[in-house]
Amino acid sequence: MRRLYFLVPDPTTAKAVVDDLLRARITWQHIHVLANHNVTLEELPEASLLQRSDVIHALERGVALGGATGAFLGLVALVFPPAGLTIASGAVVAMTLAGAGFGAWTAAMIGVDEPNARLTRFREAIRDGQLLLMADVPAAREQEIEQLVEQHFPQADPRGAEPTTPIFP
Repeated sequence: MRRLYFLVPDPTTAKAVVDDLLRARITWQHIHVLANHNVTLEELPEASLLQRSDVIHALERGVALGGATGAFLGLVALVFPPAGLTIASGAVVAMTLAGAGFGAWTAAMIGVDEPNARLTRFREAIRDGQLLLMADVPAAREQEIEQLVEQHFPQADPRGAEPTTPIFP
């Protein structure tokens, strides 16, 4: 799956594009619309927290950094055990997993409040009242869907695609 991005000028155009995508057999859960707080998205598939925030990217960083920190602390405890305690390699694994879990939790809490870094290039247009339409389509149908949207809605501004859709579309 690849995520295609289109900027549309108003909710009416967005609704028409969404209808065409649905007729092209792109399912509702693979279409996401993001707009500023002044625009109502009554009959449009609103982007979820996963699409709007940087939680996925933060989660990835948190697991990596927390796991590395836990592994480092586990190895330090293995080499320099506390007085009277015998540390086995299982403790290193446990500390690595605990660090990864703690890192994931704290990073996700921070990432929920951060805007999605992938959408930085669209922030100004969204602030100006345009709507960002994201469609997750099979890679083989990417050009077909882009042509469909351009043909029926020339005012929809195609803004490229991501190489692959994030883990949680």
